[in-house]
Amino acid sequence: MKREEYISDEAVVKRANAAVRLEIEKKKALDIPIAVFDRKTQTIYQVDSDGSRVEVGKRLRKGRYSERVAEKG
Repeated sequence: MKREEYISDEAVVKRANAAVRLEIEKKKALDIPIAVFDRKTQTIYQVDSDGSRVEVGKRLRKGRYSERVAEKG
């Protein structure tokens, strides 16, 4: 493929966001719980279609993978 045939990064991000948004709407319509990560509290929640939130767990590791690997090596 030639470089001109690729889609732009902005288009890829836009499509990915639209896919996530559609999947969340689908799960809400089917009454399937959604897993949500809160970045501030580092907590994982299960959100039901009625809006109730249940804490499922906490983040296990801190830092990026590349930073953790560099510390070990």
